[in-house]
Amino acid sequence: MTTDLSPVPGAASSTPLRLRTADAVMRFSSRVGWAEPELMGLSTLVRPGDHVFDIGAAHGMYTIPLARLVGATGGVHAFEPHPRQQKTLRRVRRAVGAGQVQVNAGAIGSEQGVFTMRLPVKFGLPIYGHAHLVPDLPAGAPTPPNMRQWQTPVYTVDEWCTQNGISSVSFMKVDVEGFEPAVIDGAVKTIEASRPSILLEVEDRHLAKYGRDANQFADELRRRWPDYGMYTWVKGAWVATSTVTLAARNYLFATDAAFARR
Repeated sequence: MTTDLSPVPGAASSTPLRLRTADAVMRFSSRVGWAEPELMGLSTLVRPGDHVFDIGAAHGMYTIPLARLVGATGGVHAFEPHPRQQKTLRRVRRAVGAGQVQVNAGAIGSEQGVFTMRLPVKFGLPIYGHAHLVPDLPAGAPTPPNMRQWQTPVYTVDEWCTQNGISSVSFMKVDVEGFEPAVIDGAVKTIEASRPSILLEVEDRHLAKYGRDANQFADELRRRWPDYGMYTWVKGAWVATSTVTLAARNYLFATDAAFARR
């Protein structure tokens, strides 16, 4: 199955010019390979008024295009545990006038609590792509060499939706360096109720930190929710695939109904 990309019908005309411009920059960056190609496929899945989650938001690569798509009547719930990236994301939100974005200091997992975040450092530079949660490490535990370490709040998607009165979620992007299975475990009620499209980073190099295997994880998702297919973004379309390979790092899990929303 493939799905074509076309302009978003009814995209809010009241969207600030600054946000439209920032979105255009991100989409151009995606086309020329400076940003993830999957950005170009978001308009197939997200509509004005939607509530979406950007889990592992970093500096806002997905947050800004999602804010443009949901418009002023929707909401982007962005979660980022790193203080510096939180600060940058808040500045970007103000600069582009994206009031529909809520920047939340913390991570998403399978249970609420306060966990330890570790960030590797090499030659004095933080390696953000290898930052990870250590759920069972006690507060005050020694910091390993070449690591930065701090405590961060952790929420679940299900509890967040209940506490904030979010009745429906249409899309979730999850890029949390191997902690993706825990995010899914904490979002079961939301997935059952809303059937959101879920864009997951699925890579053995990250999942192995938590004793997980990429293809086993993908198979578990599809066994649990058989109406979900797995897709990758290839040459301007979401293309069905059955196996996680090294050719892609991001995999979309979505139902036929999600594509039919167009």
